[in-house]
Amino acid sequence: MNNFNYLKITNFKRIRYLKYSQKNSDYIVFLHGFMSDLEGKKPRTFFSFAKKNKLGFLGLEYSGHGKSTGKFIKGNISKWSNEASFLIKKIVKNNRIILVGSSMGAWISLNQFKIFKKQIIGFLGIGSAPEFLERIMWNKFSKKMKNDLKKHGIIKLKHGDYEYPITLQLIKDGRKNKVLNKKIYQNLKVTMIHGSKDKSVPVSYSKKVLKIFKNAKKKLVIVKNGDHSLSSSKSLNLIKKELKLIFS
Repeated sequence: MNNFNYLKITNFKRIRYLKYSQKNSDYIVFLHGFMSDLEGKKPRTFFSFAKKNKLGFLGLEYSGHGKSTGKFIKGNISKWSNEASFLIKKIVKNNRIILVGSSMGAWISLNQFKIFKKQIIGFLGIGSAPEFLERIMWNKFSKKMKNDLKKHGIIKLKHGDYEYPITLQLIKDGRKNKVLNKKIYQNLKVTMIHGSKDKSVPVSYSKKVLKIFKNAKKKLVIVKNGDHSLSSSKSLNLIKKELKLIFS
């Protein structure tokens, strides 16, 4: 895939994005997860899916992620959501949108509804993790971790093979971006896909997302033995099948 471009947002910020342009066509907008990028199997799969089905595609790397500029520790949900909105306006313009949000990307997706309400015709979440900063991180931090975070403004959080720098400003900003208490009344298709063996985010989070949508055609797909990333060939084929149903 050599369709990567950069969009200058400010004098100091350049966002890397991947697009496939289609005039007067619906667009898949892919929003990746926390400390992820566009190099993985999921964005490639959705890019190919869009091309094959004559749809537009947009995927972006938030500031501090992938090859976009900026420091990860300076970012937060508000900034990353605003960057996604900015690129959608510039690249997708007035075309209709199906949002595909992976993990934190589902949270960023939910923040797009207030801006693109009339354009969004579908939403597919993969291991959705709205409000994870408070519910999965902060609430489970030890007293020492909370005190260290308050004192130093940052801690290193180990999870599996990864180490995440978690800042106090990130946690505080997450509290300003509550979405699970919202109600969305649009008539659209909403599908949540979650691995039964997701060790990062419980399936209950996908169920919480579905409750937000009051008039949608809703569906929960639990992938047997599926992990958090759902990047195996079997999982990706299932996701493509569900994505096709949203477009039908």
